[in-house]
Amino acid sequence: MRQTPARASSAASPASRPSRSPRLRAALVAVALAAVGGSTLAATPASATASSSAASAPAGDTTRFKGVNWADPRDNFADDYLRLSGLSTSDTYRQTYAKASRIIAAFRANLGANTVRLPINPYTVEGAYWKSYRGVIDAASDQGFKVIVSYWEGTGDRKDGYIDDEAAYWPMWNTVVKAYKNDKRVYFEPMNEPHGYTDTEWADIAAKWLDTYSSVPRDRVFVSGAGYNDHVTSVCADPRLKGTYLSLHHYGFWKSYATYDEWVADLKVRIGDCAGRTVADEFGAPMTDGLNYNVKTPDNNYINYVQAVTDTFRELKMGSVYWPGLRTDDTYSLQKLVGDPDRPWLVTTNQSGADRLAWGWGRGKPVKG
Repeated sequence: MRQTPARASSAASPASRPSRSPRLRAALVAVALAAVGGSTLAATPASATASSSAASAPAGDTTRFKGVNWADPRDNFADDYLRLSGLSTSDTYRQTYAKASRIIAAFRANLGANTVRLPINPYTVEGAYWKSYRGVIDAASDQGFKVIVSYWEGTGDRKDGYIDDEAAYWPMWNTVVKAYKNDKRVYFEPMNEPHGYTDTEWADIAAKWLDTYSSVPRDRVFVSGAGYNDHVTSVCADPRLKGTYLSLHHYGFWKSYATYDEWVADLKVRIGDCAGRTVADEFGAPMTDGLNYNVKTPDNNYINYVQAVTDTFRELKMGSVYWPGLRTDDTYSLQKLVGDPDRPWLVTTNQSGADRLAWGWGRGKPVKG
């Protein structure tokens, strides 16, 4: 997970959902339709060979994932309920579903997104709020979005790159998998940024997750890259993890300055021969300070970075999920809440940033010289 400069750097099957009458379901889905209608590091390990990565690939490319992260203002690290920006833990399922439907519709209308990545933790999943929180996942899936659910560790001493409590971790996943294993739009990411573990230790945990939930198709699992999700070469090379997607994180603040070509090289070494399985499910840069990402500006590190990574995603036919699509008071946030809190909508904070995101997804125009 990106750490902001203010801190230290760093659709379920109907049977499995909370009960909804046909009239209520139709009304809730209508909210989304109405909303749309009303809106105009360190050295990486040796990479896997091309043949092994091709054999392990769930698809020829990952460009069908065009997404954003929707985050808690606290960066998703929490020792209590996760409170996504724009939502309230006091809301009912119906209220959560209605708000989430509008926000998901805005992600599509403003950015052309079709994927959203959401956090989970044991407090949320095993607590009373889970019934309401499911409204977010359901609303996204009902609108045809792909949903990546990822486990986040806690904060304070717990923010150490390890699973906080395995006695809570596995029951959490039991609940989530039971609820959504039959929804082909929902994908499971066992852990965000497992940097406390060695590459081998993390691969062992990922393999255990796959064995534990063998009923989940492997092409609906995102295995995080090792470290801060900062390289996928080691998990790609592990035959126990074949058939899964791999998730990579990549940020411009990792270097004080690099040229465009240096950023391209930095990204590619972290991917190795594994682009066919990899989705960059976190990457981002400042969006609220007026930077123009549509014009080449070689002396600006962040402009070099954004242009390099989006060009590379497009070249390698990689999907990407921007961090964050929405997070209150985050300078990287590409969307901002507006309007009545009970009927939220979003506006874009930096159109040039949205343009580069679209370019990485295979649309739009290249940067100007």
